[in-house]
Amino acid sequence: MNSRLDSEMVLVLAVGGGITYAAFERPPLGTALLVGIAAVTLLLIMMRNR
Repeated sequence: MNSRLDSEMVLVLAVGGGITYAAFERPPLGTALLVGIAAVTLLLIMMRNR
């Protein structure tokens, strides 16, 4: 893997983890796992379309 892909993966994991943590701390936002998976999936789709 090249370094660009590795840095993008770190960004995706960090954002997904942050969103999951926020959803976990505030249950009305939704299930933490579902929100985290949705965020990571959307970021990966956006990165692949570039």
